[in-house]
Amino acid sequence: MEVQVYATLRDVVGSKTIAVDLSAPTELAELLERVFAVHPALRAKVLAADGRLQPAIHILVNGREVRHLDGLRTRVMPDDSVRILPPVGGGARASTCRR
Repeated sequence: MEVQVYATLRDVVGSKTIAVDLSAPTELAELLERVFAVHPALRAKVLAADGRLQPAIHILVNGREVRHLDGLRTRVMPDDSVRILPPVGGGARASTCRR
């Protein structure tokens, strides 16, 4: 399975994807532990000190936010799509906005 990471998380990982050997259904928490074993700096970006997801981090399994599923206990299948997205901001600059 490949876990896709986006934006600033790519800088931490050094690539767009993280290959994880997953041959059976696994909880998301276990999948993340396997990812953190290879990329330990990613842990603090994804998880808070209490082990919960950082508030601004979004993890999608098959396009659905895990907070709307079973959170870190969401079951992940070997052929599922897993994406980790950091906070994203932006918009028009004040000087370019019409009034």
